[in-house]
Formats: sequence, structure tokens, C-alpha cells
Amino acid sequence: MTKKSPSTAGIVLRHALGSKWFVSILAVLVAFAIGAILILMAGASVTEAYYAMFRGAIFDPEAATLQRQIKPITNSFFYAIPLIIGGLGLGFGFRAGLFNIGGQGQVIFGALAAVWVGFHMSLPPVVHTLVAICAGVLAGALYAGIAGILKARTGANEVIVTIMLNSIAALALGYVLAQKAWQVPGSNQPQTPVVADSAAFPPLLPAPFKLHAGLLVAILAVLVFWWVLDRSTLGFEVRAVGANPDAARTAGVSVGRITTITMMISGAFMGLAGANEALGTIGYVSRDVAGSIGFDAITVALLGRNKPIGTFFAGLLFGAFKAGGYVMQPKGVPIDMILILQSVIVLLIAAPALVRWLFRLPKAGERPLRAQLAGLSEAPVPVGAPAAATTAAPRADRAETGDAAMDTTAPGTEGDAR
Repeated sequence: MTKKSPSTAGIVLRHALGSKWFVSILAVLVAFAIGAILILMAGASVTEAYYAMFRGAIFDPEAATLQRQIKPITNSFFYAIPLIIGGLGLGFGFRAGLFNIGGQGQVIFGALAAVWVGFHMSLPPVVHTLVAICAGVLAGALYAGIAGILKARTGANEVIVTIMLNSIAALALGYVLAQKAWQVPGSNQPQTPVVADSAAFPPLLPAPFKLHAGLLVAILAVLVFWWVLDRSTLGFEVRAVGANPDAARTAGVSVGRITTITMMISGAFMGLAGANEALGTIGYVSRDVAGSIGFDAITVALLGRNKPIGTFFAGLLFGAFKAGGYVMQPKGVPIDMILILQSVIVLLIAAPALVRWLFRLPKAGERPLRAQLAGLSEAPVPVGAPAAATTAAPRADRAETGDAAMDTTAPGTEGDAR
């Protein structure tokens, strides 16, 4: 008689049900279920409301032309661009254990720097756009670097510092827009001139589509995020500091230097999101240029598990929420319903144990899936076998799975659990 060993399908299924990604998917589904209850309480039809969201975010079968039918999905990408870039920025800080809550301020300064280059300087096309983007990235990095230096040199809490920097940035924006040099000539409105055509992001599709080259910038930002964190020495140090700063310091990593650099890179992404608003989405800067990007990006980073692909699709999801929310309003559903959906998703993601308890999900396995599957190659041990047989098997197991264990702790995969 032999002990019954788990099958390959059982191990894969248990690993999938216990994964963080599955918990995130369930969090979204639960949010929609709670949203349905609230829609009923508001006296609207759930099917009509969610169908309107589908028509506004994915595809509109009721439109007269093909262009109008596919326009909703392009709107979702359009609204997702700053969320993807901002989510990458905050996710970069989270991977190092830093909570950059100052995204709003960094977006503001990134937008101001980009728009100034856009309307004040005269450069050839493409070059003008690149210089404006670099200005926005640099402004966001320098502004976030203030919090990074204070954290590294004095131990100041980055959450408090970045929140204060948000307030400073909002007041600075109001002051700058009140200056004649930053206003449209002949107008007293707190709004900058529109950026030159040579600096603006070119459209990817003709009218009536709003999608512009900022989508390509967002995709490039995803690739840069992946390469820096998973393929560079700096990324390894960032993940090491995020996992255990004391151990990283013992290994020779300068925690203060990594803290400052991480905050600057995080701010650089946020400044890029601001440049996208100034050069593509709006074309100028006004008091509400940052909107809620800095705070929505926190949600996107959390839902995307601070990973590049996850953040991309999380940003796309929230872009679809925004695009579909405008179409839901005529159905008697307040636009605040979108905020409720986002808040519920964040709540459930922040408490994965609650989701596992609700659906009776297994706990996430401590061993990687590859190591679990490698264990199936062992021969079953007969019950009551001699001691020599039972002690030889573990030795063979160590010999066979040693390489697999080394693979799971390679630098390329370290930190994935974070």
C-alpha cells in the first residue's frame, strides 16, 4: 500500500486559487456585486447601468458607424494613459518599501515644466516633444527627490513629507497661473497658453478619436519599469532594500542612496504623467490639471501588485471605469458610483484574508509552483518500508530538485512576492 500523492492538476488548481492574482480578480467581481446593490438602492436598473458602462468603455453596438462603435475602447485607453504611468511611479516606490503619496504635486510640477517648454520654446517637431517630456520627467524627479533626501538624511516619514509637498505644489500652481507670463495673452484666466503643435503629442487615430501618442509613451514606460526593476543592478538593490533594509545594508547596499534614487525615479514617472496631461490630454495647464491622478494611481499600483503588466491592465480597467461612468449617468446612476467601485476594490485588495475567507480559498503556497511540480517526480514510498528506503528518497529529492530551488531564488525572480 502506498501513500496517495496529489495530482498535477490538483497542485496547479490549488496554486491558482491561492494566488494573489485570483484574489484581485475576485475583488473586482465583488466590487461589481456591491455596486449592483447600490444601483438598485438608487432606483436604477442594474442591467441598464452596466450595459451603459459596457457601451461607454468597450463597444457600442447601438452606434450608427463602425468608428462610433469602437470609439469607447479607445476612450478607455485614452483615460488609462496617465493612470498607467502614475501607477508605475507609485509602484516603483512601493517595491522599495516607500510610500510616495505626493503624486499630485509631482504631476503638477511635471505638467508645468512640460507646458512651459511647449509654449515658450520654439523647436523642430519631435525634438520639441522630447525636450518637453524630459522637462516634465526632470521636474517630477527633483520634486520627489526632496522627500527622498529628507528620508535618507534625517529619517523623516515620507508619507507626511509628500503630503505636505502636495499642498505646496497646489499653492505654487495657483501662484504661477496668476502670473501674466503664464497666462494666455490678453486674458486674466488662470490658464496657460496651448502648447505648440510641434510639442503636442500627435494623434494616433483621426477624429473623432481622442487617442494620442501618449499611449506609446505609457507602453515604453512599462518596458522601462520592467527592465530597471527586474534586469538591472539598481533594481536588485531597490528590491533588496524593500525586502529587508537591514540585510541590504549588511550586504553593502547604501540604503540612503537607494531611498533617494527610488523616490526620484518614482517622481520621474509621475512627472511623465503630468507631461502627458499638458502635451496630450489637455494641451495646457489649469488649476485642475492633476485631477485625481496622484491618488487613483495608488489604487492602480495596488491592484497591479506593483508589477509592470499588472499595472498596465489595472490602469486600463480604471480607464474603462471612467469612460463608462459618463455613459452611466443618464441612466440615473451618479458618477460617484465609480469612486465606490474603486474604493471597494482597494479595500478588498488591502485585506486579502477577507476575500479568502469569503470564498474559502486556500492559502498561497510557500513553495513556487515549479518546485511543487518537481516533487511529483518522486517515487511513492510504500507504507512500512525499511528505514533505508525512506531516508534515501529525501537525498534523491535534494539532488534532483536542487537546481529548481536555485532557480526560484535567482535575482530575476527575487521580490516577486512583494
